[in-house]
Amino acid sequence: MTLVPLVSGITPANVAEGGLLRPSLHWCRQRLGWWPGIVVADMGYLSAEGKAAARADWQCAVITKLRADMKLVPPYVSATRVECPQGQRLEWWEYEPESGQQWFRVPAEPELCAHCWQAAACPGHFGYAAGTHETLLGLLPLSSRVAQRLLRQVRPWIEPAQSFEKNQLGLGQMFFNSLRLTWQMSLWADSAVLLRTMAWLDTPTEVALLAGLQARQLELGLPAEK
Repeated sequence: MTLVPLVSGITPANVAEGGLLRPSLHWCRQRLGWWPGIVVADMGYLSAEGKAAARADWQCAVITKLRADMKLVPPYVSATRVECPQGQRLEWWEYEPESGQQWFRVPAEPELCAHCWQAAACPGHFGYAAGTHETLLGLLPLSSRVAQRLLRQVRPWIEPAQSFEKNQLGLGQMFFNSLRLTWQMSLWADSAVLLRTMAWLDTPTEVALLAGLQARQLELGLPAEK
């Protein structure tokens, strides 16, 4: 996977990274006419207010892991599992923007519904306000397959990108007290990433020198059946 910076932001050391979310979305809309519908971020940088603003003002889902100090809210019994009041596992159904509700439903083959004393009056679907908990519910619930797959496959990309800038470029060992120097260093860092990506793209494809010696499936030449 090749990562390139779309937009870079520079802030003083006492400004949290979470404050760059909405300016970045605004930059994308202004310069590109587009902004991402889903953002995968670090759980420690973004506040609930920032996630709520991205959901309400930008229709952008911000996916983060659940912090250890966060409490669960119904219908969650764990960070990846939701249940009805009687303990039946639920699956995410849809988000209703008109009411700001997240809807969960009983799966096609429920385990407990046949034995539930409320089965006759149960609608089989349950709604919860997305603003109740921006991490668990939000625009894209944390328990959904999409959110879990993004956390497994996309979230790990952040560390390699940060490692390159901090370690290989040595930015983690520097302290900048000049705005002009900081601006120049940020441009050089982005240039280094872009040049590295261009070098990878221009690298010729390796030729397998042993390709001629590899085994191949032989054709027997048998007549086709009639």
